[in-house]
Parts: sequence; C-alpha cells; structure tokens
Amino acid sequence: MKSNSVSLHRVIKASPEKVFRAFADPLAHATWLPPYGFICTVQQMDFKEGGQFKMTFINFSTGNSHSFGGKYLEIKPNEFIKYTDTFDDPNLPGEMTTTIWLNKVICGTELKVVQEGIPAMIPAEMCYLGWQESLEKLMKLVEPEIPDA
Repeated sequence: MKSNSVSLHRVIKASPEKVFRAFADPLAHATWLPPYGFICTVQQMDFKEGGQFKMTFINFSTGNSHSFGGKYLEIKPNEFIKYTDTFDDPNLPGEMTTTIWLNKVICGTELKVVQEGIPAMIPAEMCYLGWQESLEKLMKLVEPEIPDA
C-alpha cells in the first residue's frame, strides 16, 4: 500500500514561542487547524509527551463531521512536535504521523510540517491544500501584535 505524505514549509513573522503556543493551546488549535469551511471541537487535548488528543472537524455547509485522535510522541518546547493521528471512520484506516519543526530565524519562525501515512482515500494534493489553508489561518492568528488595552 502506497503511503501518502505531504511536506510544507513557511516562514512566519512570529516567535517560535508564539507559534508553539498555537499548537499547545486547545482553543487556539481549534481556531486555526481546520481548513476553510470547517469548524473544530476539541474533546481532549493533553499536550505532553505520551498525552492524547481527540478532535472533530465539522463541515459547516453540510453538518457532516469526522473525528480523529492520537498521541503526542515527542515535544520539545518551541522547537519540535511529533504526534500520531487515527480517524474514527473505518473507511480511513491506518495511523498518520505528523512532525513539526520550529526554527528561530531573524524575521520570526521557520516552520516545517511533514505528515506521513495519510489514508489512501484522501488524495495527497487535497491534504496539501487543506494544510495550506490551515497554515494561512495559523499565520493570521500568530503574526498580529495586539497590545493590551
């Protein structure tokens, strides 16, 4: 069986600490992770090595949803995150692994994402498009510097 994978790279105008927090905070994660047209609910998020998470993406147009969950394999604050994902839907079998690298650069953070083991029913190019939208939303969340009133 062929293993679908996607790889993305961005430079984000925000510190690694702020970008990392967008992955670690359940409310922030639910804000930027789902592609356009979807909303996300987080049922569980124990953001630590060995911790587990459970989320649901809901198609805003149809109301249909798909749930998935996984385990955090490795976390190095502000530098590295690696976790697994498994869909609840038996038509989307297998376990995906997502690896995220955060590297401080002069203008912010260099972000690299690799997702491997995407179920065969999900075309890699659709997954790639979804990740592009998610990363665009991530940038819109972390790049503004809004002072307290």
